[in-house]
Amino acid sequence: MSAKTTYHHGDLPSALVRAAIELLEEGGATALSLRAVARHAGVSTAAPYRHFPDRNALLSAVAAVGYQELGADLIAASPSPSTPDDLAAIAVAYVQFALKRPGMFRAMFTEQCDDTSPDRVAAVAAIHEYLNFIVKQTVPARDPEPVATAMWGLVHGLAFLFLDGKLDSSSDDVVADRVRATVTAILAL
Repeated sequence: MSAKTTYHHGDLPSALVRAAIELLEEGGATALSLRAVARHAGVSTAAPYRHFPDRNALLSAVAAVGYQELGADLIAASPSPSTPDDLAAIAVAYVQFALKRPGMFRAMFTEQCDDTSPDRVAAVAAIHEYLNFIVKQTVPARDPEPVATAMWGLVHGLAFLFLDGKLDSSSDDVVADRVRATVTAILAL
């Protein structure tokens, strides 16, 4: 479809979010504007404003999708975590998500989003609850919240080190081995 051709979508908000995700993955956050998303989705430049009042609202919708996808990837990595090895597998899935979806991942964590977006707030809360749950299951501690925050900080930092080329990401195995070794080393302290 050419950029000049427009048509009506059955679910325009979802189509706009998909277009935004595609633009993020192709060109990063600098490529994202409501006009660019409209062109990419094949709708008029005014159409997005009916569903997203500004860029931050659209980014919040993208972030909500990202958190849901990330959560699904983490659960798939270890559906019933109970050991530190399971926690390491979840950490690997987190970093691999960042490497697989760098535009979305950066938008989720480095772009300003609307903190009042119900979908985004719910998706972030679900990730926090999941992190606390897996820490309770895999690393017995009196207060799992600080341990969950420390693990998230570690794995999140690793994700950005890989994304920014500071660590070798030449293959999935290289990444997985480095993440597992790092998580295991911290848990052994």
